[in-house]
This record gives sequence, C-alpha cells and structure tokens, in this order.
Amino acid sequence: MGLFAFGQAAEAANPFELNFWLSGPRYDGRVAPCEAALSTISSEFREKEGKFWNSDLQITGFGDIRETAFRPWQSDNIPRRYCSAAVMLTDGKPRTVHYSIVEDGGFASIGQGVEWCVTGLDRNWAYGPACRAARP
Repeated sequence: MGLFAFGQAAEAANPFELNFWLSGPRYDGRVAPCEAALSTISSEFREKEGKFWNSDLQITGFGDIRETAFRPWQSDNIPRRYCSAAVMLTDGKPRTVHYSIVEDGGFASIGQGVEWCVTGLDRNWAYGPACRAARP
C-alpha cells in the first residue's frame, strides 16, 4: 500500500484521448420487410442441418409471413424487425420460424443480418425452449 501512496496522481484525459471524432452509431431505422429474409433463412437452414446435424431437411415453402414487432424496446437500441412465418419442411411437418432482421447486423456490421430459429429444430437450444429468445 505504501507504493501506491507515493505513486503518480491520476490525470484527466487530454483532448486526443477523448476520441471526440467518434460520433457513435447512427441508425436510420430502415430495416427490410419480413419477406426479404426468407431466402437467407432457407439457405442457412439447409447448411446448418447438413453440416452440423447430418440431416437432409430443407425448407420447401413459407406461409403466413407476418411482422410481430418493430423496435419493441426503446428507440436507441439497434433497429430490429421481428417476424414469424409458417414453414413446410421436406419431412412434411409444418413448423414455425421466428426471426429478426437487424440493421447493420451482417458480417462485420455491413448490411442487414438475420437471426432465426425453427421451432422444434433448435437442437442445441441456442434460442431456448420453443425459440423463445428469437422473439421480442
């Protein structure tokens, strides 16, 4: 403790350390409609099932596409459009997919990203039971 008593006193940041040129994120709130994410969900589902679960399941069609929420929390958060749709799979079973389209949520924050979960096929529970974390 004695060494800290005689150490250098704390100083305020100089102007170059304040990063005053960084203005922070600027979100426009322009998020694609629910239909824009369907091809991404379909291709990513096929890839995930084949690569990680050794399954031939594929999405054959979408129906009842609807928005469930847009920016459900305060407006300073990253803009997201939450959607749900009915999906038909190659096994003949209808299921529900819950997904969100995220502004600047793509790779390296470029473009819009899509996060999705097919109910009943979230085998590692990444989105919790019944895809609860994929919904608003």
